[in-house]
Amino acid sequence: MRLISWEKLPEELRCPEVRPYYDALAKKRAALAAKRCFDLTAGVLMTVLLSLPMGLIALAVKLDSEGTVFFRQERVTQYGKRFRIHKFRTMVSNADRIGSAVTISGDSRVTGVGKFLRRFRLDELPQLFDVLQGNMSFVGTRPEVPRYVERYTPEMLATLLLPAGITSEASIRYKDEAALLDQAEDVDKVYTEQVLPAKMRWNLESLLHFGPGQELLTMLRTVLAVLGKDYA
Repeated sequence: MRLISWEKLPEELRCPEVRPYYDALAKKRAALAAKRCFDLTAGVLMTVLLSLPMGLIALAVKLDSEGTVFFRQERVTQYGKRFRIHKFRTMVSNADRIGSAVTISGDSRVTGVGKFLRRFRLDELPQLFDVLQGNMSFVGTRPEVPRYVERYTPEMLATLLLPAGITSEASIRYKDEAALLDQAEDVDKVYTEQVLPAKMRWNLESLLHFGPGQELLTMLRTVLAVLGKDYA
């Protein structure tokens, strides 16, 4: 995983608010290279080991409701690059046209199989393909849709210095995000003005303390969170 020179960054990232995070990461180029090696090695192994379970999940999704097996939506990753994320479809096929981009608790768009997949985060297994393609990493800021990235403050743009991640400290602590938004009258407004800034504080802190050990700990905490452990 290569951190390009400051001069080659997209113009919107070359701002004073991003510079401290860039400088912190620039001192850890060896760790960044190790991060990519880990992503590739673990990504290949997990794809092979999980090929059968993913095949069974794909069949269950297809049998449960009409539509495609995968949910493909444009998201934003490193340096502002856009890509189409891979996830198992957990909602009705036209969900993005009949509601918010954010899911709330008890969302009627979520299918029967989708509820189970979301509970154990199994819908995110296909993101292994995105990791292998280099669009994502195992640990990093969760990729947002472009319209939310457009609401980023200059400091939040620092999270685009690294690839988006399957998990993060923010996603662990906001694993019940849907329930938090359940009572909101304007889900998008509450998400962009309250939830997103709170999550970004965790994401930015993770950039400053980036390291292989910290990322392995985040992955372990993710497993424990899926199994039911709560983190304050």
